[in-house]
Amino acid sequence: MSNSLEPSATIAVIGAGRLGGVLARALEQAGFAVRGPLGRDDRIPASDIVLLCVPDAEITAAAQRARPHASLLGHVSGATSLDEVDFSIHPLQTITGDESPDVFHGVGAAIAGRTPEALATAEQLAAALGTRPFTVDDAHRAGYHAAASLASNLALVVLDAAEQVALAAGIRHPRELLAPLIARTVDNWADAGASAALTGPIARGDEQTVLRQRAAIVADAPELADLFDRLCDGARRLVGAAGSAHA
Repeated sequence: MSNSLEPSATIAVIGAGRLGGVLARALEQAGFAVRGPLGRDDRIPASDIVLLCVPDAEITAAAQRARPHASLLGHVSGATSLDEVDFSIHPLQTITGDESPDVFHGVGAAIAGRTPEALATAEQLAAALGTRPFTVDDAHRAGYHAAASLASNLALVVLDAAEQVALAAGIRHPRELLAPLIARTVDNWADAGASAALTGPIARGDEQTVLRQRAAIVADAPELADLFDRLCDGARRLVGAAGSAHA
């Protein structure tokens, strides 16, 4: 295959999970001849590209099975090295499986390739999906993926804690009520960063209110007290960092 990815390129998507299904639809919408998503026991047709959308622990076995059928082999893992494949593309988006193929439009996509041809293929696939590609080398893949997990997966731990505390306080439909606050907070962070976006009692030095909040959590959801303490310590560090920046 040449360094230019033809619109008629055949792409076999291996893995019929959340990402595999949406990615296959998005690639088909972009004009590629897509085979799949294929299950682990399905026959793999000879293809210009085979794209592995399988759990990280299954990449090695899936790559060994797919290699004879692919001109180029890639995976969509954010954390796994390129030891078993030619390239990777990791859309920086949370996927539940029900999304439109347009879900990738405008989001970042971490790409890497073992050769210039492989990297060019990853970049062209990312562009065809409507993403904004950026490179991440093997030495920094785990750190990049940790950042993504903190921003998405682990942020849900905090949001779930907020929902639990609100329910314990007698608030009905807390997600509906808290969602606009969360959205505005994220917008402020995106515009100015965490230190500038921080509001509330810690930002204004009102530790008495923080103590009352903590007492309520200990009374109603004591299993969340340690999480609350650690998050408050982090907020205090943000206040300190903001103060140092303006000193």
